[in-house]
Amino acid sequence: MNTLAFILLQAKTATGTGNDMMLRGLLPLLLVFVVFYFFMIRPQMKRQKELNNFRSSIAKGDKVVTTGGIYGKVVEVADNIVIIEIANDVKVKFDKSAVLKDPSDIEKK
Repeated sequence: MNTLAFILLQAKTATGTGNDMMLRGLLPLLLVFVVFYFFMIRPQMKRQKELNNFRSSIAKGDKVVTTGGIYGKVVEVADNIVIIEIANDVKVKFDKSAVLKDPSDIEKK
């Protein structure tokens, strides 16, 4: 019995304390979280902020695309409503949250 207890004590001191083992186990998990934050969460937050800034600065004459894929030109802007002309004398009312920046308009600027 004494030999078994001695072997267990030697194994515990050789591998380190319980706190060291816990830190070694949490280190890969922490590393995964940090990588996930910098490659997934942070860029998404940046895109969302840019989209909110664009939606708040929509003005008459801007070219936009709706989330449904309709391209048009802004004719009128109200609080949360944007009226978009999609063809000659064809105007459609959209909520601002359904409006995105027109990629072809970005290239010209």
